[in-house]
Formats: sequence, C-alpha cells, structure tokens
Amino acid sequence: MNNQFWEVSGQMETKDQLEQELRRIEKWEKDQKSAWFWEKWSRLPFMLLDRLTPKVIQDKLAEGLGEVGRFLQTGGQYLVQRKSILKRLERTHSLLGSGPEGSRAPEPADGHDGGDGAGLTLAEAANLPLAVMDSVADELTASRAKLAAAQGATTGIGGVLTLAIDIPAVLGLSLKVLQEIAVCYGYDPRDEKERLFIVKCLQFASADIVGKKAVLDELGQFDGEHAPAQVMSQIQGWREVVQTYRDSFGWKKLFQLVPIAGIFFGSISNKGTIEDVAEAGKMLYRKRRIVTKLRSERPDGEA
Repeated sequence: MNNQFWEVSGQMETKDQLEQELRRIEKWEKDQKSAWFWEKWSRLPFMLLDRLTPKVIQDKLAEGLGEVGRFLQTGGQYLVQRKSILKRLERTHSLLGSGPEGSRAPEPADGHDGGDGAGLTLAEAANLPLAVMDSVADELTASRAKLAAAQGATTGIGGVLTLAIDIPAVLGLSLKVLQEIAVCYGYDPRDEKERLFIVKCLQFASADIVGKKAVLDELGQFDGEHAPAQVMSQIQGWREVVQTYRDSFGWKKLFQLVPIAGIFFGSISNKGTIEDVAEAGKMLYRKRRIVTKLRSERPDGEA
C-alpha cells in the first residue's frame, strides 16, 4: 500500500495541508482507472471453476456470499464493535499529540456522541487529526493482512474443497477491515448508508477500469442532498457487487486449487486481497473526511 502522506504529529491540519492531501487522493483515483489489459482475462478462470466445482460447494459459496445482502440490511454477523477501535484512536492521539493540547480528545463534530460508553466517542473521533486516523487504519490493515495470509495458507492445503470455505471467509474479513477503517475516520458502520459505502469500497477494489470509474462517480455524490433517496435503489444491486468481488479472484484462486501448493498461493492471494480492499477503503474514507473538514472551514458549509 502506498502511504506517502505527510508526516506530522497528532495536531490538527491546516487548510493547505488538507487541500494538498485531497489532491494526492485524487491523483491516486486517476491511477486506479489505469487498468492492465489482463484484468479481464484474470476473471476467466471462474467460468472454468464453476464447471469443475461440485454443486454442494457452489451452494456453500452462494450461502457465504449471500451474507453481503444481510450485512447491508442489518449488519449481519460481520458487524464490528467500535469500542476497541475508538480506544486505539484515543491512545494513538495521546501518543502522537505533543503537549497538553495533544492529550485531550477533540470536541464532538455533531450533536450526538456515537460512542459505546466512556472514553472517546465516534463524533469526537471524526475531529481527530488525519495523522491519528491514518496511523490506526494502517495498524489494523497490517494486522488483518497477516490474518488473511495465515487463513489462506490454511485453506490452501485442501485445494478445491477448502476453497469453498476460503472465499466467504476472505469476504467476511474484507467487510470487517472496511468497517474498522470507517470507524477510524469517524463513520458509523451501524448506519445503513455507511454499510452501502463499505460495499461500494469493496466493489471498487475488485472492479475493472469501467467499474472503478462508475463507483467513483457514485461516491462523488454520496454525501449530497439526494444521496439518501438513492441508497435503497443502490442496495438492490448488491448481488452485482458480490459477483464482481468473486470473479476478481481469478487466476489467484485457480492456483490455490492445487493441494499443498495452494498453501503458498492462498497466503499471497488473501494477503493481497485484504491489502487492496483496505487501501481502497482508507483512501475513499480519507477523502470523505478531508472534504468534510474543508467544508466545515467555509462559511455556512458551502462547497
């Protein structure tokens, strides 16, 4: 993951710094639209895989992938607890901050605290310096990538039989790390709208060049006036997101079908998948938070 952002202490950024970081994210978005010619070819193995895989395994795959629909509606089994992440943010803010100002949590950004008890609240987390948010997001990404690598190595032992377990497991871990990143930047994954944003991040990470552009266009209007009215209609397309995510495994998972050798390929594949998903989540959530911070500095919140 490319983390070439400015290095500062846990102090609030200036307007110039925020604008500089926004330009870097926009450059990253443009780079993401430059897909390699083999991306579409990498999706072909699943056409073959569907024919080779026994129906009972395909049914288990469909059941696991169907959790995305339940996640969008209720959070399902993948909904994370925010308290531990808020504690990480509070601890990191204290460590990065210098002097008495750096040791105090910022004031809430809105009228509700959004917390899970004593300590830093979600609304206060939204006002933390970006350096604090980035630090915790990077820590969580590294931790989840290591877990994914170990998981891929384990499920790579049995070839096609354990692949049926691996894909839903990686999907679940992807949803988990995206929720954690959402909390890092002060957003609540318990909100249905935020769960849609999370699935859009998932879609972006696995889409081809055309799909990435479409997702960026949608997310560009996500916090606009008409966004709430569009949420339900976009939720109906979650099956397309799942299919895109599944197909994106392509050649990586095809190699994992080979028993024993799949240990190596599974570890590398899963680690890369989580890193790609986390990078997309971090950059897209980071952009939202920067835009919100910049708007708050303008009179009457004008864009």
